[in-house]
Amino acid sequence: MKLPDPQYLLDSAECIASVATVEAAITRLADAITAALGNEFPLVLPVMGGAIVFAGQLLPKLAFPLEFDYLHVTRYRGGTRGGDMEWRVLPGKNVAGRSVLVLDDILDEGETLAAIRDKLMEMGAKRVWSAVLTDKDNGLAKPIRADFVGLSVPNRYVFGCGMDAYGLWRNLPAIYALRPEAIMNGEN
Repeated sequence: MKLPDPQYLLDSAECIASVATVEAAITRLADAITAALGNEFPLVLPVMGGAIVFAGQLLPKLAFPLEFDYLHVTRYRGGTRGGDMEWRVLPGKNVAGRSVLVLDDILDEGETLAAIRDKLMEMGAKRVWSAVLTDKDNGLAKPIRADFVGLSVPNRYVFGCGMDAYGLWRNLPAIYALRPEAIMNGEN
């Protein structure tokens, strides 16, 4: 698949959450997570690669001791539609008997986050909590609800703050939505 012009994607996109809005959402999330997990000494697991930007902004705001590791599972592989689950890396730290906080960039259809929860429970986690920067308002019956949600985003393809468009623009500090004409043929 030929990648679209990165600058065209950004220039034709609509900003749906400014930098200030994203920062305020992360601060609210940190406060709520601290209140709920401050006495748990949780294992915090961002989902690579989308949650890396979110985790990097959230972790310094968590006012309690924690352990950190990561996991990597994907359904998108650079496209805009999910496919089969591909487990790339499981946590290296032992999750058995632990409270685990999973961080992800977006709760879209919920398939990935539900599979992560199920896998961690199978590995012996005491409880699995989830925090997402964004929850897509797509009207679907999702198999999981995040315990902590930063922002609700419209049912459009969004990017920035760790989320990508065709593998591009994860590094943007604000959140943008692709316009329909920027979505490549065969993709939704």
